[in-house]
This record gives sequence, C-alpha cells and structure tokens, in this order.
Amino acid sequence: MRATILFIVIAASISTASASNVSPNAADGKAIFAAQCSACHSVVPGQGNIGPNLARVYGEKAANIPGYAFSPALKAAHIIWTATALKKFLLSPQMDVPGTKMPFMGMRSTAKRADIVAYLASLRRKGG
Repeated sequence: MRATILFIVIAASISTASASNVSPNAADGKAIFAAQCSACHSVVPGQGNIGPNLARVYGEKAANIPGYAFSPALKAAHIIWTATALKKFLLSPQMDVPGTKMPFMGMRSTAKRADIVAYLASLRRKGG
C-alpha cells in the first residue's frame, strides 16, 4: 500500500513538473483565443468588436488603442502589455485592474495563458 501511494506521489510530481516546463505555443494560443476570446476581441487590424482590437496589443501601453472607450481604471493602471502583465491580467482581470470593463472571469490555466500571450506576441512580430 505504501509503495502504491509513493508511486502516485512521484508520478504526480513528474506530471506536474513536465507540464510546467512546456514552452508556450502560439498555435495553441490561436485556437484558445478563437474559442474563448474572439467573441469580444478581434485580431484583424482595424476590425472592431465588443472589446478592443488586440492585433498589436503586445508590448504596448494599456488603454492606448484608438477607437475604443477604455475604462478610467485601465487608463490609470499604467500597464505595458508584456508577457508578465498579460498573464497576470488574464488570470483575473477584475482583481488585476479593479474597475476594468472586461467581464471575463479569468483563466486559471498557466499554460493556456502563456499560449495566448505567445499568440498575441506573434501577431506583434508579424505586424498584425
């Protein structure tokens, strides 16, 4: 019985360690974005939606996209959308920037957040 429990603990540790060492994948991020973000956000330059266009958001100052009425809270946050800032915001937008207009409840998966950030970063490099 002890050997079985020890095996389960070791297997879980290995599984967790390998999952956290997986590199972010922009292709996976594109699929996640299409499934969970595209209802409100577009990544086609110049195309609007309920939320701001995210085609060139990576590396830019938050609330700095022309043509979208950002919340005063996001304007006052003085965030630059780096990988770290985007991952933190996507974890819980309302906790990160209380008063933001983004109603999204947050994405708990570290891997999914990293994949979406990789996708947004790839759009920036391609110029949208």
